[in-house]
Amino acid sequence: MDRKEFLKSIGCMAALTTLPAIPSLAKIVSSPEGDEEKLTSDDSDVDAKLDKPVTVIIIGAGSRGKIYASYAEKFPGSMKVVGVADINEFRRDFMADKYAIPQENRMGDWSEVFRRPRFADAVVIATPDRLHYEPYLEAIKAGYHILLEKPMAPTEKECKDIVRKAMASPSVVAVCHVLRYSPYFKAMRDVIMSGKIGNVVSMQHLEPIGAVRFAHSYARGKYGNSQTSSPIILAKSCHDLDLLYWMTGKRTKEVAAFGDLSFFRRENLPEGAGERCLECAVEKKCAYSAKRLYYDLRQRTGVFDLTGNRAERGEQILEYLRTTNYGKCAFRLDNDQCDHYTMILKFQDDTTASFSMEGMTSYNQGRITRIMGTQGDIVGDMVNFTVTDYLTGNTLKYESGIRDEHAGGDMRIVRDFVSAVSKGDKSLVSSLIQDSLESHMMGFNAEKSRKTGKLIKM
Repeated sequence: MDRKEFLKSIGCMAALTTLPAIPSLAKIVSSPEGDEEKLTSDDSDVDAKLDKPVTVIIIGAGSRGKIYASYAEKFPGSMKVVGVADINEFRRDFMADKYAIPQENRMGDWSEVFRRPRFADAVVIATPDRLHYEPYLEAIKAGYHILLEKPMAPTEKECKDIVRKAMASPSVVAVCHVLRYSPYFKAMRDVIMSGKIGNVVSMQHLEPIGAVRFAHSYARGKYGNSQTSSPIILAKSCHDLDLLYWMTGKRTKEVAAFGDLSFFRRENLPEGAGERCLECAVEKKCAYSAKRLYYDLRQRTGVFDLTGNRAERGEQILEYLRTTNYGKCAFRLDNDQCDHYTMILKFQDDTTASFSMEGMTSYNQGRITRIMGTQGDIVGDMVNFTVTDYLTGNTLKYESGIRDEHAGGDMRIVRDFVSAVSKGDKSLVSSLIQDSLESHMMGFNAEKSRKTGKLIKM
């Protein structure tokens, strides 16, 4: 069946057709000058302040799992981590020790969680991309509430199956589209929904990854090959696509996409380059030196399980560089992820949007967004944005003190999720699973367009 028939079949057609305006989260404060106003957010309280903590099992104790689990450390009255599952013993025990998880609740493979009666309110599924679907099926069957890391699955079939089962369940099932929960993007959406810039005509959105970070995550790292993870447009950018959908409240009609892996290929191998950076004659002249990044600068070492003092950790890093992909020349791997990706989208009322994911940049934070309306426009850098009125030239400025990767969204999604679980109110979560289907379909169809060179009608 096509997408429209599928949405009707699971009863979420109405929910996906038009997103309602959210209650205002922003206040406009007039300045003495009169031609400039400041927009302030009142979304500063990150503690859910529940009567008793929601109990959670973390499935996948890697980077994202640790971030979501940290909510329990910051706000123990609202969330408690009572179980962890990860085949990596170091990461499992690190998390278990941190949250005083009893021995019987320290599990290896995710399947161990579901071999026993339900023993928590919710699970956070933060396993690798291709290990989302099966634990999700078991969790929904067992009656757990679920916070599912994006992308929810790497195939259309699995995504649709996930949505069907969520729609038929009383469980709160949310996808980690964390940008929806950022005070910055919430305030920007409030401005759009208020009509202050008139009708949206077009949007531009840029996500910079950073060249060194791209080499780390998408050449050497676990996301380097789309066949073992998921295409980069989903693995890295499906929440950016979700943002475009959420900002407009309109579904996509047509998609065209272009992109490729241009740089980290064997034909671009520097002359004299070795198999590994530790044995490379040109390593000191290479911006992508693994030795420089991990050992000299000690950056992005979270992928290693390090212990001891600085010297001991240094020896462990060197061993990783000798034995894993993280020490290999970035031009000698089996990576296939695009290092540049451009999408053109047409929405229901012919509003257009362009999205660029750029791997080869000097910076890796600060998504740049431009929204053009009939009465005004918005220009922002993920920290601050400015709204300008075409008639008067007056400006409205939003300034945020939050400068992390997701502009404050990581903790706020957990806040809203545990609130929804505690109060039995799905409406408290803005990224319910049925809403997430649209951005995933945008990504799947972008891949079809990129590979075939055709405009795809959704």
